[in-house]
Amino acid sequence: MKLLIIGSGGREHAVGKKLLEDPQVTAVFCAKGNAGMLKDGIKILDIAEDAHQDLIAFAKKEVIDWTFVGPEIPLLNGIVDDFQTAGLKIFGPNQAAAMIEGSKEFAKELMTEMKIPTAAYQTFSDFEAAKAYVLEQGAPIVVKADGLAAGKGVVVAETVEEAIEALHEMLEEQKFGSSSARVVIEEFLVGEEFSLLAFVDGEHVYPMVIAQDHKRAFDFDRGPNTGGMGAYSPVPQISEAMVEQAVQKVLHPTVQGMIQRGTPYHGILYAGLIATAQGPKVIEFNARFGDPETQVVLPRLESSLAQVISKLIAHEKPEIKWNNQASVGVVVAAEGYPEVYQKGMLLPEMTNEDVSVIYAGVAEKEGQLVANGGRVFLVEAHAETIEAAQQKVYQALESVALDQLFYRKDIGSKALKN
Repeated sequence: MKLLIIGSGGREHAVGKKLLEDPQVTAVFCAKGNAGMLKDGIKILDIAEDAHQDLIAFAKKEVIDWTFVGPEIPLLNGIVDDFQTAGLKIFGPNQAAAMIEGSKEFAKELMTEMKIPTAAYQTFSDFEAAKAYVLEQGAPIVVKADGLAAGKGVVVAETVEEAIEALHEMLEEQKFGSSSARVVIEEFLVGEEFSLLAFVDGEHVYPMVIAQDHKRAFDFDRGPNTGGMGAYSPVPQISEAMVEQAVQKVLHPTVQGMIQRGTPYHGILYAGLIATAQGPKVIEFNARFGDPETQVVLPRLESSLAQVISKLIAHEKPEIKWNNQASVGVVVAAEGYPEVYQKGMLLPEMTNEDVSVIYAGVAEKEGQLVANGGRVFLVEAHAETIEAAQQKVYQALESVALDQLFYRKDIGSKALKN
């Protein structure tokens, strides 16, 4: 099998590496990919994610068996529709189904229709009306840009003033452009968050093992929201009963709701959940693998990812097995991320065999890797326990010089307190 991945970050590196574990996979191409992927045998292509016709031409010329879409923007730009129109196999939701991530209002309406548990909310495009609602509701309260904002369009406001400032930035200063022309204001939910991903083929749902992401930039969940600073799996403090409840009350009604709307879902569905006293509630949906959750979930997949996706594309039941190991992944980011950050720093050679290095924001300069993005790379280790995996990762990170880079020192620690 020859496969193509659309995307260029850590998630796509992790997916490509997993696909290459299958002996039937002879080549994995990634567009555009990143220079770090070359270390694991992934071939990178100089074709942009939005160059649909060029990607289609490449897939036809190379006789690609099927294509996997990593990020949300190509999905919302209709890449799946374009590939299918061209008679090519591709794994991911089409443009209409990807709106479950593309618009928070769309997702909230779906959840209301299907009685899926989520936070109470209101949607606004007018600053004064939104401000009046915040003053009425009080704080803490959550303000979200309606559209895509690279994981940064969510403000958990501890005070009314903070919420109003977020509204001002989004609605009046258009901090996220058209993505924040509308905002969703939600009640603040109390509980522990977890990520539940699933392979979906229409009405058929195949849940993955759960993970927990760390969104805030700094230790002890301080600082601004980011795209994710690390993750771990399993999440022992979330009970099996809570996960099963989420599968039955969130995943199944969601895919049924999508079918009823005439937009059946095919691809990876990501439910960002919070375990409340009343049971699991939805914080957000994504129409693809999470990043960095992918980097800790896929090491626990015993089955061939290539065979699982091949079966799903053929609308057949895949065989999916998970191991009992623990996986911890820590993101190394450029100082200043998620705001203004430096680029061009030389990256250390990670030679420790106890860990995997998954590259994201990197480029090649004179034969060496340099930082070229906010989240630069992730270091992952798996072991019998979270504590042992965590130890491997931090020992590897402490052994190298990371100039103008930073990482959280507490990824996975929540699991050890329970």
